[in-house]
Amino acid sequence: MKEKCYLEEGTTFTHMNEQGRARMVDVSEKNQTKRTALAKTSMKMESTTLTAIKEGKIKKGDVLAVAQVAGIMAAKKTSEWIPMCHPIPITGIDIRFSDNNKDELYIEAIVSTVGKTGVEMEALTAASATALTVYDMCKALEKAIIIGPTYLAEKTGGKSGDYHR
Repeated sequence: MKEKCYLEEGTTFTHMNEQGRARMVDVSEKNQTKRTALAKTSMKMESTTLTAIKEGKIKKGDVLAVAQVAGIMAAKKTSEWIPMCHPIPITGIDIRFSDNNKDELYIEAIVSTVGKTGVEMEALTAASATALTVYDMCKALEKAIIIGPTYLAEKTGGKSGDYHR
């Protein structure tokens, strides 16, 4: 069976079989290495909303604590809703918050593993789910919160090496 699908000369699709249909790449021959990924996102909101979050005055409870747990849970479930992601043994997840003391909340999600494939999608999922949970808990106070940009800031390990944005 062919490992890659060639639809046009010189174009290779690793996640398609010889029939041009989706497949999960076989990573069984890859080496296990320590891999990490850092994803970031931000949330633009009214300063009163950010202050309410920081002072614990949101009626639904401790926004950052709940969002942190949501991000961790989302990272662990990434392969269940991103079709081509491999289920991987995550060895660590950390969600960090900071702000500009005005109107922006910053979220960092750091995910690590020792395995045959990276954790970029898990870090991006964690950052996204964290932000969505903050939005959900604050939407009664402010519906105009803007999420993003969300992006991969860095990754280490694996065949393709390190990446730093």
